[in-house]
Amino acid sequence: MNDTARLPLFPLNTVLFPDGLLPLRVFEARYMDMVTRCMREQSGFGVCLIAAGQEVGEAAVPHPVGTEARIEHWDMDEPGVLSIVVRGVRRFRILDHEVERDGLLNAEVQWLAEPDVCAVPDAQSDILPLLQQIALEVGDRMPLPHRFDNAAWVGARYAELLPIPMLARQRLLELDDVVSRLEIMQQYLRQHGLLAGH
Repeated sequence: MNDTARLPLFPLNTVLFPDGLLPLRVFEARYMDMVTRCMREQSGFGVCLIAAGQEVGEAAVPHPVGTEARIEHWDMDEPGVLSIVVRGVRRFRILDHEVERDGLLNAEVQWLAEPDVCAVPDAQSDILPLLQQIALEVGDRMPLPHRFDNAAWVGARYAELLPIPMLARQRLLELDDVVSRLEIMQQYLRQHGLLAGH
């Protein structure tokens, strides 16, 4: 599974998880070109949290672990601005990257092994009702299929939804142990009084 690929990168001030949806507004020429190419070739690009620098202007320095994004929907409501919605596919680690002439980052990435599908352990099952309630409330913003029986999916949705610092979110993305991620989420929910009976 440790195969490598070339992937254009879109460093952002956000963290994308596999199966998560992310709306983006694209207006810089380098990203317009990248997105157009991805739509034409039906390929993906990498979303990485910015470690240093800005979203606009000079190429930013990305964190080494990110998520491949695939475009699910696009629209051009105003001239020169492309509105897209991407879905996270799989995680990767950047092995090497270079800055193209137009400022686009191009990386050689290694796909990270996805965790085995496992159910949410009984010890963490008390976090499920809240997520099910949130899913009802946010509707389309939590895309189907809802996989409440999948520990990786449940942990990723909580990591996206909870108001935690971006760096903490990045650490949760990098975590290979999905049960540890659930334990961290459970602890957070308990500390903030968000679980029934705690």
